[in-house]
Amino acid sequence: MHTPNHTTVGIIGGGPAGLLLARLLHRSGVECVVLESRDRDYVEQRQRAGILEQSTVDVLRSSGAGERLDREALVHDGIELRWDRRSHRIDFPSLTGGRRVWVYAQTEVCKDLIALQLEDGAPLLFEAHVRAVEGADTDRPVVHYTHEGQDRTLTCDYVVGCDGFHGVTRDAVPERVRRTYERVYPYSWFGVLADVPPSSDELVYAHSPRGFALLSMRSPTVSRLYLQVPNGTDPAGWTDERIWDELDARFAVDGGWTLKRGPITSKGVLPMRSFVSEPMSHGRVFLAGDAAHIVPPTGAKGLNLAAADVIVLARAFAELKEAGSTAGLEAYSATCLRRVWRAEHFSSFMTGTLHTDPAQGPFETRLQISQLDRIAASPHAAAELAENYAGLPIG
Repeated sequence: MHTPNHTTVGIIGGGPAGLLLARLLHRSGVECVVLESRDRDYVEQRQRAGILEQSTVDVLRSSGAGERLDREALVHDGIELRWDRRSHRIDFPSLTGGRRVWVYAQTEVCKDLIALQLEDGAPLLFEAHVRAVEGADTDRPVVHYTHEGQDRTLTCDYVVGCDGFHGVTRDAVPERVRRTYERVYPYSWFGVLADVPPSSDELVYAHSPRGFALLSMRSPTVSRLYLQVPNGTDPAGWTDERIWDELDARFAVDGGWTLKRGPITSKGVLPMRSFVSEPMSHGRVFLAGDAAHIVPPTGAKGLNLAAADVIVLARAFAELKEAGSTAGLEAYSATCLRRVWRAEHFSSFMTGTLHTDPAQGPFETRLQISQLDRIAASPHAAAELAENYAGLPIG
């Protein structure tokens, strides 16, 4: 593959945000290059999010990446909340005017977008290790990277950092203008994959005195389940039997429901944090996805927030190409941050309502139960949850 020295938009990071942006730019006739530090197999196997909002699905379809999604994804019209041995279903379409969510793993989104990119899109370089981004305040920012054993440079009209929380692009925003907001949670998620059909047709979010639990899925035959555990938990200390017993106890509900058990094929512990870096742009460098913000996974917002960022950005670049206007690019940070903070609030609300903080007492627990009772009793409270979960408008 020819390695270009200059491009209109240099995209750092070939995860779902970078790949979707590249696809949208390609369809608008905007030249770009994608630099991804990992190899293709890693990107296509990296387990992350699995819930897609209506807006994310809509843009994947319109970009030509919806064929397999429509064939294989699981469409969900709601979620189930459990607490105090009771349950309540939140019906999304009736509360949101028809919006719903799809279960389709990030790995599958990446596979679809990579295939399209390699078939007819802009250059996509795997194992391209970006070392630094310089010149954000100039009209030709430069990306310094290593590829195939050689140090290279890519000059760009604009640079977009989709390189995650630990990426280098955020460092291109000077510390004097950068503001960060962060919360690290005093618990983690212990996630497992199991070769067993899901025990529910939709996701189950459980509040329990023993801690939070989530029943999710990857397919009709593969379950994805999570337990709240203390930070620093070693998965090796948990036998399969202990995991299933703990899940059983936390999902317990009156009425005879049964948790299906099966072989556990993967275990891992996910620390939880909330993080926002402002602004999301400086000069000709833009941040998208985890490079700019992290949410705890309780609200299923991470991948969808990243998609929303690049949708806004792709529209702005199309406006620049078609009308010569930089208004969309100049408004990018403010436009996205409004949605980011709404998602941060919702994710924090879901996390705080459903998890048991190690420091909380009976008073805080009763407040949680009161909030869950309110959601079950009030269509207005249920609609607020449903609208945020299924996804707010973009832009």
